[in-house]
Amino acid sequence: MPDELPPHAAPASAAEPVVTDRMSDFEALMWQLEKSPLLANTMANVTILDRPPDRRRFQATMRSAVQKVPRLHSRAVPAPGRLANPMWVDDPEFDLDHHLRWVNLGGHGTRDDLYEFVATITRQPFDRERPLWDFVIVEGLEGGRAAMVQRMHHTITDGEGGIRLSVAFLDLERTPEDTRNGRGDATTNDPGNARPTEAGSGDHTADGATADGATADGATGDEATADEATTDGATGREAPGEPTMLGEAARALGHTVRTRSGQLVGAIGSAGNMARHPTDAAEFARSAARQVVMPNRCSPLWTQRSLQRWYGTTTLDLARVKEAAHALGGSVNDFFVAGAAAGAAAYHVRHGAPVEHLRVSMPISVRHGANKREPADGAAKADAMAGGNAFSPAQTLLPTSPIDPAAQFRAVHDTLGTAKAERALGVVDGAAPVLNLLPTAALVATGERATASVDFVVSNVRAAPFDLYIAGALMEANYPVGPLAGTAFNITTMSYRGQLFIGLHVDPVAVEDPAGLLADIDAAYDALFAAAGDGRR
Repeated sequence: MPDELPPHAAPASAAEPVVTDRMSDFEALMWQLEKSPLLANTMANVTILDRPPDRRRFQATMRSAVQKVPRLHSRAVPAPGRLANPMWVDDPEFDLDHHLRWVNLGGHGTRDDLYEFVATITRQPFDRERPLWDFVIVEGLEGGRAAMVQRMHHTITDGEGGIRLSVAFLDLERTPEDTRNGRGDATTNDPGNARPTEAGSGDHTADGATADGATADGATGDEATADEATTDGATGREAPGEPTMLGEAARALGHTVRTRSGQLVGAIGSAGNMARHPTDAAEFARSAARQVVMPNRCSPLWTQRSLQRWYGTTTLDLARVKEAAHALGGSVNDFFVAGAAAGAAAYHVRHGAPVEHLRVSMPISVRHGANKREPADGAAKADAMAGGNAFSPAQTLLPTSPIDPAAQFRAVHDTLGTAKAERALGVVDGAAPVLNLLPTAALVATGERATASVDFVVSNVRAAPFDLYIAGALMEANYPVGPLAGTAFNITTMSYRGQLFIGLHVDPVAVEDPAGLLADIDAAYDALFAAAGDGRR
């Protein structure tokens, strides 16, 4: 049975959908590209727990989390004729039990058993008629341990946003005070709280959101009416009235006109600046070409693509990595990427096909620092707790020619520095509105050609340096599962509790020996440690 509505919330109806948000142009692009299963953008985490979480507490915690995070109880609804980006609309039939599941591996499940399960579940598509996430608790692992596989569609949030979003369901101690004294059950286990409250109202303050000074929907006051001119600014609900295809199309078109008008004004201003500074214009054009030109992939081995998946992990001590990276003259991310590149290079050498470069794609966060930017339109106004994406995809050529580890580390460090400083870093975001106008078949074909030129993906996410708990279970490790999106493999690292937890997600038709690739990457990290004067592993 779907969770009940709280007494103060009126039932949603076809005449009154609760619009919580609208996808940004880039999110809409990811959504449309997924019409090709090869370009699926589902990300996940594999969290190793010291024991199974308390089921009742976890269900109560997730009921509370769903109330705080609008995109967790919203489904994506396309605009008629794709006249605007899809909307996030409160799901009137939201059922928490559909998104929380339990499986048991019989008490003797190994890591290999767990990873085989991960490889299977991560290739399963979401039901597009429901909110795009699920959490699976895996019990019955060796030593009384358990795991949680957290899957989430990339249109909900990016990796960094997902870490912040997790504040809604994590604890800082095994038995928090509100659980010890019973207050937690009194507020969260009431069936009346199972349904989210007025998701579009913007009057919830997210836990932990004070760090960013934002409310749960990230609105700045007038954004709600700017994004949806026909909505009631007080509640976020659409104005009463029987919806019609013509009315929906008119609202979508109005949103598009407002958004595109602002983009056009900005583009005109940028064009004027470029005209006054032709040198800058030429450099921007070269930078843009490096991001959008679709040459042939570099690897002579990783030429095929499939929907099959393989998953494996490795772990590095963060303090040792920091020391080694400093000794080599770079950062933790440089060390991580250099090892991945060197391992990929060694794989090619072992298979008799050495390469000088491999093309890599990497998301570059624009949440902080000089690259920080506001979302392109009201659609992506959500803050970290409410979801949303704030990254720019970039691609570059990593050196993989056979040179000593220290020299390769420096080469990777320089390459990554250049990639992060690209003048046209957001060119894909800027092109998204135009790409979204393409017919679906043409858009998917373009996406498949673009990803065909990329050999693999790297990503780096930082999590908490201290212990975290899920319903009484200690999170011992947290391994990411990055989306392949048409590439041969994705290698992502997440720092937590003083460790770098590295997840390798592979298309085994592209990379025929994924376990061998993982071993090559492990050996590459050993070589980097040795080059930094640290021979331990």
